[in-house]
Amino acid sequence: MRILNHLRGMLVTAIFSITICMVALVVVPFAMVKLLVPLPALRRAIDRLLDAVSNLWIIFNTWQQTYTLPTQVEVQGLGDLSRDEWYMLIANHQSWTDILVLVRAFNARIPGVKFFFKQSLLWVPVLGLALWGLDFPHMRRYSKAKLARHPELKGKDVEQTRKACERFRHHPVTIINFLEGTRFTPAKQAQQNSPYRHLLMPKAGGLAFTLGAMGGQLHRMLDVTIHYPEGIPTYWDYACGRVKRIQVHIRQLPIPAELIGDYTEDAEFRVGFQQWVNHLWQAKDDLIESMKSSGKN
Repeated sequence: MRILNHLRGMLVTAIFSITICMVALVVVPFAMVKLLVPLPALRRAIDRLLDAVSNLWIIFNTWQQTYTLPTQVEVQGLGDLSRDEWYMLIANHQSWTDILVLVRAFNARIPGVKFFFKQSLLWVPVLGLALWGLDFPHMRRYSKAKLARHPELKGKDVEQTRKACERFRHHPVTIINFLEGTRFTPAKQAQQNSPYRHLLMPKAGGLAFTLGAMGGQLHRMLDVTIHYPEGIPTYWDYACGRVKRIQVHIRQLPIPAELIGDYTEDAEFRVGFQQWVNHLWQAKDDLIESMKSSGKN
């Protein structure tokens, strides 16, 4: 049985790898044209084409996961979604599997997903090219120690966020933000002295900067809670079919004008925004506790 599981894992990973290579072969040449010929009309046309390629990749990989893996993804709260809307998607973060789960749960019902990734992933063969070609924004965060040594770097990450989001204002997108900024582990939870039972402390700044940079164009928020009833899996656990159930809960929330402001300079707005995020995170923590309790009954 263990051998069969590992064979399944290799098959699933091979399919992922092959499809990423195929996407990169299509995407990169068009992305190069967009880079070298920066005509607005041409860029918008290519963006629509690249989003269509991305959606085909999502549909195919959702299909292959459904038929090659025994995992049941139980989704609640999908409701009415539109590929013509701009969405801000926030979620808790526990595993590399989270991205696959989100893509599988929504299955191209929403416009092309974009998430901020670490700059180091640009150098991962093929994957880095695909992420770059599909206009996934990359972030380079600076430690407090480095900012102390190089104060000229202060605000660079915010400026990167603004520039990245400007590219998303001309066609519908779904921007994914894992507010915790890193994957949950009990060790990180203890280190932060997090007040939440199942979550790390949320980082409100990145969300505020993204909403502000989009200038009110993000109208709806998808508040997604991912729960693994059997424990947090690794990617290999998932690919091998060792994950039997995953629960995904979705809330659609409006993004009121009060959430758009100057997070850096306006102290009153910053405090209010942090309170709003903390309230949202407490509700998510309570929901996960309820999911865990119901699973024990």
